[in-house]
Amino acid sequence: MLLMASSGLGLAKMAETQPDSWWWQQISWQVSHVSWEGCALWDLIQPSFMFMVGIAVPLSVKRRKEAGQGFLGLTCHAFIRAVILVLLAVVLSTRATDTQTVWIFTNVLAQIGLGYVFLFILARFGWEYCIAAIILILTVYWYWFFQHPLPGPGFDFAAVGASDKDLLPGLFGHWSKGLNAAADFDRWFLNLLPQAQPFITNTGGYTTLNFVPALATMLGGAVTGNFLLTSARSPGQKCGRLIAAAAVCLLLGTVIGIVACPIVKRLWTPSWVLFSGGWVLVMLTFFYWLVEIAGQKRLVFPLVVVGMNSIFIYVMHSLAAGWIREQLAKHGMASLFAQPWGPVIEKASILAVLWLLCLWLYRQRAFLRL
Repeated sequence: MLLMASSGLGLAKMAETQPDSWWWQQISWQVSHVSWEGCALWDLIQPSFMFMVGIAVPLSVKRRKEAGQGFLGLTCHAFIRAVILVLLAVVLSTRATDTQTVWIFTNVLAQIGLGYVFLFILARFGWEYCIAAIILILTVYWYWFFQHPLPGPGFDFAAVGASDKDLLPGLFGHWSKGLNAAADFDRWFLNLLPQAQPFITNTGGYTTLNFVPALATMLGGAVTGNFLLTSARSPGQKCGRLIAAAAVCLLLGTVIGIVACPIVKRLWTPSWVLFSGGWVLVMLTFFYWLVEIAGQKRLVFPLVVVGMNSIFIYVMHSLAAGWIREQLAKHGMASLFAQPWGPVIEKASILAVLWLLCLWLYRQRAFLRL
């Protein structure tokens, strides 16, 4: 959430002024989404968020069961939470310039909401069911894309908002931008809903059905959360298991990304699920070691403040980042924003305001929960 709210600290904008600097271009790559295949730091924000949602489910279920809530009550709560997340995502996707509701479900909140009830039910069954579901989801989803026909001679690329340059070579063509099974599904499904104009394609290549393989990411989090909650192993042993799992996921994701399907975050391909999951586990292991073994809780306090109100900072960044920037400029910071390092100062200032709001809520013990 801190990475997201930082907007990359304006580093990509700074890199534009240094086109000949290798270092600046590498920094820009890491704070930007890759155009299609591959992975940068910025691409790991969403899988990290979704993985942590999965980790939280066993903890949430345990707390609610201890409070006497039964299966029906837990399921109803999960369903209501899912509906709220999807509707909130639709609201955030509808901009001030839009004349009506924009029915699109690629926002991370919608993706979590669409898979949340399935996540809750499978997590209640146990980690074995979660592992089985992950394997089934990734296998079936891969095959569904694989069997989708590739564009033939004379195909009208413009009619689907694509071009022949979007078509990946060979087997990987089934995972081309705008030319895949999930993109065709959206051209049918989203046009069943009220739209200001017929839906043709998502310019970024994202699709509604990304939530299906993203469910595998959340289930991986649920397995991890269950392990951390129930395992009798020492913190050191848990770190060892987590880093071993990370290595396996990174290896499998890389191999599958070479031989079966490309690593594409915008389609949440099976190889992306495993590859990104490996990196998320690496980060989780580091912070678990830092807190549980090194005992450096004070170092992560800035992260805790945000983590306790992750939905709040996400919504505030989406709705109010521009307004905060305008107010800061009006009240004496316009000259700083105009400096050579202005983009960094601007984004850091907005992040500071959002963090201070989270700190105030934290001290008031006020947490936005769904």
